[in-house]
Amino acid sequence: MLLEARAQARAIPAFTSYTLESTRAVVEAAACLRSPVIVQAGSGSFRGSSREMLAAAVLAAARAADAAVGVHLDHATQLPEVRACIELGYSSVMIDGSRLDFESNVALSSRVVAESHAAGVWVEAELGAIAGDEDVSASTGRGELTAPWRAEEFVERTGVDALAVAIGTVHGIPDRPVVLDLGLLEQIRALVPVPLVIHGASGVDTEQLLAAVALGVAKVNYNAELRRAYIGALRTALIQDSDDVVAVQLAAVAAMAAVARDKLLLLGGGHVDVSSNHHRDQKGPS
Repeated sequence: MLLEARAQARAIPAFTSYTLESTRAVVEAAACLRSPVIVQAGSGSFRGSSREMLAAAVLAAARAADAAVGVHLDHATQLPEVRACIELGYSSVMIDGSRLDFESNVALSSRVVAESHAAGVWVEAELGAIAGDEDVSASTGRGELTAPWRAEEFVERTGVDALAVAIGTVHGIPDRPVVLDLGLLEQIRALVPVPLVIHGASGVDTEQLLAAVALGVAKVNYNAELRRAYIGALRTALIQDSDDVVAVQLAAVAAMAAVARDKLLLLGGGHVDVSSNHHRDQKGPS
């Protein structure tokens, strides 16, 4: 999915899911546009239910979808969680060793790549420091940017399939404009052969985001905007339909689906006719 997207100068949006409602919203938006999408049921998502319960819901939705749906583990820091999600049927995993020193990040990521590839699962890793908390919107400064030469060495030594880079984005919705270092991104792209990933796309100017996609970003992560749509819809629906649980749920689904459709269209979705699902059934890659 990512290689095809990069070749066509577009990107696949990846949405973090915490609930059945957010999962349904993203999958229905993708099916409506017949556009590929990634649902991230990641480490932070499991706190509200459980890994097994949320994964089961997301995987079931992916299998039933009339669109290509990848199921991704986001921001894992420990091998046991990666192994558990591979066993459950995830099509891709992210190992986040960005808070480790370079050599430790290389060692951890290499081990995850070896185990994941043996199971037919592709691996995203992160180099640099993307500031903020992916599960909570809060103001923060940007972290350490990714050095191009380090990125080249990291990909070569680990064999990762995609690399999340720090070029100025932050997790959450910042209280000041985000300025992407597109010159740095261009340098990284010249040295790194695998698709690049942007985390913290909420709050990034549309023109800058599309410029980043043109420079090789093939996966764009969204969390805060979908989460805010969910909470906002719940607040409104609870006032109007406080006793109707289904009405409240459907209002939340509709609000999140609208956000997901906007992002799919923005990044080049809605133009690809996909006839098969991209979940992983028999240890095959998405």
